[in-house]
Amino acid sequence: MVYHLYNKSIADYTIFNNNVEFERIIQAIRYYQYLFEAKPSTSLSYLIKRKIDTGNPVMGPCDTGGCAAKRKRNKLIEIIAYCIMPTHLHLLVEELKKDGISIFLRNILNSYTRFFNMRHNRKGPLWEGRTKRVEVKSDEQLYRVTRYIHLNPVTAYLVEKPEEWRYSSYKEFISDIKDSDRICKYEHLLDVEPNYYKKYVNDRISYQRELAKIKHLLLETPPQLRRLDNGLDQAQVQPTRLGR
Repeated sequence: MVYHLYNKSIADYTIFNNNVEFERIIQAIRYYQYLFEAKPSTSLSYLIKRKIDTGNPVMGPCDTGGCAAKRKRNKLIEIIAYCIMPTHLHLLVEELKKDGISIFLRNILNSYTRFFNMRHNRKGPLWEGRTKRVEVKSDEQLYRVTRYIHLNPVTAYLVEKPEEWRYSSYKEFISDIKDSDRICKYEHLLDVEPNYYKKYVNDRISYQRELAKIKHLLLETPPQLRRLDNGLDQAQVQPTRLGR
């Protein structure tokens, strides 16, 4: 099954402030796709320290030789798409093992919380609560969710074009990137032709920005008026069928 996952910081606190922090959560996403035996030598922080001390790349304890097959068997989830925003993150994942998503989320969120709290000399939770998840049930929905995820920084006016945002999987969809630099694996689910996909995403920019503005206005509307507005929408705007 494929799910769109979303979580945000407490009180919309900015938890990704610079390249170091963005890259740390991306490292966690890459690393904790796999299930490792719980011990200090398999923690991401230990491996990053080892990289600093030795100059070796950050890899899991079972990345080479005969261990590679075992590591593949221990994959919890497949990352299809992602986007990291200053206050929140979006992930589109396929669950490969029972409870794989729950284990993956617990590992990446706890890992980043420990890193952030130490870095900023703070204590306590960082995330708002349980990660929201929505099952993706069709190919059309799958394409739309990837587009929505990749347009997040454009919708928020952080950049003008999605490829300008470094902290998403968009470039994996539109560029020829080395396998070693890829995080996502989507070819078994999505047939992506880079030029077509780029147009598919760019054609939605204006609409998604307008939709975000409307949503923001509705959130500022008193609840009783919001209910009235929704009722009018339902009464006056009826869906139409193609060919009728």
